[in-house]
Amino acid sequence: MTGARLVPVRTPRDAEGVVVVLHGGASRGERTMVSPTQLSVLRMVPVAWRIARAGRSRLAVHRLLNSHRGWDAQTTPVMDLAWALDRVVEQHGDVPVALVGHSLGGRAALLGGDAPQVRSVVALNPWVLPTDRVDLTGRQVMVVHGTDDRIALPSRSADLSRRLGRDASVGYVPVPGARHAMLRHGRTFETYAAEFVAATLLGVPPTSHAVAAVLEGAAHVEG
Repeated sequence: MTGARLVPVRTPRDAEGVVVVLHGGASRGERTMVSPTQLSVLRMVPVAWRIARAGRSRLAVHRLLNSHRGWDAQTTPVMDLAWALDRVVEQHGDVPVALVGHSLGGRAALLGGDAPQVRSVVALNPWVLPTDRVDLTGRQVMVVHGTDDRIALPSRSADLSRRLGRDASVGYVPVPGARHAMLRHGRTFETYAAEFVAATLLGVPPTSHAVAAVLEGAAHVEG
């Protein structure tokens, strides 16, 4: 049984789609519990609210709090995500889902994005490994990565994007000068995530060039 929690941000009665927002956070000792006030969790709150506003009361938005910090073989964030997607079906029925994750949450969104109800994935500064493999055929994927990230290497996420792009629609968007925590360029990350989700779940046209280019099939876009 997981200790994960699903926190509602906006839950309209007849949601046309659901967005699950995934936080990052490195390990702080063996199976350290996730705190709602840890920075890796808090930095996803404005992202979730921006998505909720873009959803125009047509999207349900939930934040997933993982069962514990970090990533290990016993209970990974992908397992927590699978639990959350079951709860989404219970609450909202068979509606399309988008995943938006940062850092390890971005990795979880990508590796868990093969779930049948997932239509689109946004990975923000994802911390990924060269050995990561997943088939995202039929999904629309956008990876957004700060060029000055020294924690999650942009070269790794760019390489994974190229590999995923062999089977899925994947666009990679660098954010010049942005670092891992998304502080100085937070509005850019929020905007890209919200516009991509609104477009892929609701058909709302994006206003930013980068998101429009990804939706048109560009594999690499200058932000």
